Formats: sequence, C-alpha cells, structure tokens
Amino acid sequence: MTTMITGGTGFIGWNIARGLAEKGKDVVLFDVAPPRKYQNLADLASRVKFTRGDISSWPEVLDAVKRNSVDEIFHTGALTSEICEENPLAAYMVNLNGTFNILEAATLFNVRQVTFISSIATYSLGQTETITNNSPQRPYSMYGVTKVCGERLGEYFNRKFGLDFRAVRFPSIIGPGRGLGGLSSYTSLMIQEPALGKPYEVFVSEDTVCSILYYKDALRCLTELHEAPPERIKSRVYCIAGDLPTAEQITNLVRSKIPDAKIFFKTDPEKTRILKSWAQKIDESDATKEWGWGRRFTLEETISDFIKEVKMNAGLYA
Repeated sequence: MTTMITGGTGFIGWNIARGLAEKGKDVVLFDVAPPRKYQNLADLASRVKFTRGDISSWPEVLDAVKRNSVDEIFHTGALTSEICEENPLAAYMVNLNGTFNILEAATLFNVRQVTFISSIATYSLGQTETITNNSPQRPYSMYGVTKVCGERLGEYFNRKFGLDFRAVRFPSIIGPGRGLGGLSSYTSLMIQEPALGKPYEVFVSEDTVCSILYYKDALRCLTELHEAPPERIKSRVYCIAGDLPTAEQITNLVRSKIPDAKIFFKTDPEKTRILKSWAQKIDESDATKEWGWGRRFTLEETISDFIKEVKMNAGLYA
C-alpha cells in the first residue's frame, strides 16, 4: 500500500512519514520544498521517496497520484496563516484549489481515503461559547476561510463520489522543529529557543491564551482517525481540543525547567488581537465517542518532553 503525504517535508507531514515507514508502509512525500537538513531519507530505508510538486498544479498532482499508484493520502500541505494574510490569492490557489486537486485526483484514481488537517481557525471571531462539531463557522482569517472550504469540499466528494474523507480541526501543534510559520509559532519557539540556549522575544501579551496540542498526540490523533473502521466515522470532521495555557504560564513552566531561560515580551497588538479571537473552549467528545480519541500528554509533560527532545538533538534545530 502506498501513502502520499502532501506537505510531506513539513513538520507534521515528515513525522507522519516516519511513523508509517516504521510500520512497513511505502510513502511518497509530495511537496514544493525539498527535505530539510534533518530529514534524512536514507534513515527510512527504501520505504520513503520524495516527489517534488505543487498541490495547486493539477498536472503535477495528477501525475504524482497516478505514477505512484497511491492508495491513500494524508493531506497536510497548506500555506500558513501569516502567509495567507499576506497573499490571499496564493492562499486560494494552494489551500483551496490545491485541496480540490487532491480530492479530484483521489476520485479519478480510486484512492481509498483522504485524511485532511483543518483548524480551529475556521471558527468565529471572538467565539466565547464552547465549540462543537456543529458550531457555526465564520472564520476571520483567509487561512480559516480556506480550511472551511476544504472541509466542505471533502464532505461533498464523500457524498457525491463515495470518497472516504476524514478531517480534524487542530489547535496549534507544538514540537521541536515546528519553525516560524503561523501566528501560533510562538507557542513552540518560546520552548525550543531557551532549550537551545537562545533568547526568545514573544510577540503576544502575557495573558494571551492559545490552545495547543503536543505533536506526538497530534500524530497519534491523525493515525487513529485514519485507521478507524469506516463504520465508526459518523461526523467526517472532528474538533480536537488542547491545553489552554497563557503565554505567561508557558514561560513559568519553561523557567522551572530551564532557570536561566531568556524569554521576553514585546507585544504586537494586531497579532495578539487575532490570536485572542481564536476558539478556546472546544468539545472533542465526538472524536472520543466515535473512535476513542484522548490526549496522553499533560501540559507539563509536553514541555518536559519537548525540552528533552531539543536538547538530545540540538544540532537539528539550531
């Protein structure tokens, strides 16, 4: 069985690939960006190969799915929230048109399943009530708009053509190597940079809350959803919750483990305003009931494991 991962050299895509290769699956990484310095394909033997391509290009998507006889797809490729705000046309072409291309190719070549990453950014500005799978989605950002459209397209292809489409609305995913992309990147970098002995300037206010999920839980979440028996998938798109620390709480936990951590605050009012508008109270009970989802890492365990991984592999993230 061959699995194609769009955005395969990205943070989530690469870690999915490693897990699938360890299970003996053949994996195709489809991405415009080549593997990064720490993404050594040789470590994954002959199970993983890289195919350079752009999801917004229909011929390239068509060729990649056909030539590799793809059986299933993890669709993780997308432009981040900051880039979407800077260039809405690029966001449309990559995040929306690219998703249509993936779904269309999957239908044409009998791909059995597409698992898609959506976001809590699909919800309303300043949403104060608890978010459920059925809450109205009125996104404030272009990124959120494209993710809502991706969800609706996937549900349409499921109804119209029988494509097994599944998706999760993730909070901010944190972990080593997450990088600079997206407004929520501070939640990773204020842990990673001090672990590397570097200072970090946080661009939000100390009281800013952002829902976060550790990447090891996120990967397990995607895998469990992807592997769940079809008869258990009722909702198609699932809300996934995370911890809700303030930036100050993350700082205090990091300093409790790295006493000399140099973390400073220089608030960007617009970025802070957008982040404070994101959904915080999230009901993930449908995912729990239908396919048994549940987090394993507490906030403190997340930060401890994050710091440990960075220090063990400092050369990869420096």
